Amino acid sequence: MAERDRILKIRDLKISFKTGNGSFQAIRGVDFDLYKGETIAIVGESGSGKSVTTKAIMGILASNGHIDSGTIDYAWYDENTGERHERDIVQMSKDELQKEIKGRKIAMVFQDPMTSLNPTMTIGKQIMEPMIYHYGKTKEEAYQRALELLNEVGITDAEKRMNNYPHQLSGGMRQRIVIAIALSCDPYVLICDEPTTALDVTIQAKILELIKELQVKKGISVIYITHDLGVVAKVADYVNVMYAGKIVEKGTIDEIFYEPRHPYTWGLLSAMPDLDTDDDELYTIPGSPPNLTQEVVGDAFAPRNQFALNIDLRLDPPMFDVPGSNTHQVASWLMHEKAPKVEMPESLKRRIQRMKKEGAK
Repeated sequence: MAERDRILKIRDLKISFKTGNGSFQAIRGVDFDLYKGETIAIVGESGSGKSVTTKAIMGILASNGHIDSGTIDYAWYDENTGERHERDIVQMSKDELQKEIKGRKIAMVFQDPMTSLNPTMTIGKQIMEPMIYHYGKTKEEAYQRALELLNEVGITDAEKRMNNYPHQLSGGMRQRIVIAIALSCDPYVLICDEPTTALDVTIQAKILELIKELQVKKGISVIYITHDLGVVAKVADYVNVMYAGKIVEKGTIDEIFYEPRHPYTWGLLSAMPDLDTDDDELYTIPGSPPNLTQEVVGDAFAPRNQFALNIDLRLDPPMFDVPGSNTHQVASWLMHEKAPKVEMPESLKRRIQRMKKEGAK
């Protein structure tokens, strides 16, 4: 197997926010890597820290947000010499982030295309603007490239659409426009923050397929932020499961879906809608996420975990390697060699067997 080319390396990332009620730590030590051409999905409940993590990568944290510690090392290749460079985004100034990172090397597709687009500007101008700003293209060059991008993302009658305003387009077309803008400067990394949530199911599938096609064609790396495990199953190579500002399980798509080890991941998978289940009600994880304005002692998931051990109430678990895998890791004391043996719920085992049969088809 050829050596993978690492584009992003995040280590011990901690982010806090100042509020009227004091400061709280929203991200509590996140580590992960992203390699060229691969897709990582970051999943978890609302408030788990998915979007905050990726906004830090983009350098677009809210004004009351602060990176307390950690590194976000980003690698790229010189366009003229081909030489590989690496820099820590955390140490870059706002001006450097604006010129070098945002939209140029790392681009983002947001959840709602209507709020991502400027309602007072034509579609054409919004696609052309990044190319003129970052690469100094003339209006004519940017115009021709914008037409190419519209065709690439499946917009018909591209010349006519260049003069349209966002409100004149459907939700699916607007999201395609947002993707065209994100790709206009040929980024190395594309971050998709719930890119299909505001769209109907048939359009969702088309947008996901479009992103996959463009990724293969351009060789870009993709980070998906989502709470929809159905989306994850369609797009991801690797999955990071987040809870209360930390990654609690990470692995390949097959490891997370077919061999999950963390009780929180069991809960997320059990809560997926399933037409073949015999249960009368949809499963929900008991309790609520912790209040991060207060110090978290021990494992943040312990109060909601029916399998919690005494040590969970005192000590935060480290990441344990799952035996037999060099990609699967779990932050749970249940993985300790001296921990009692705990099996996933029988209903989830049956669901995973059904998923394996579906996957085989």
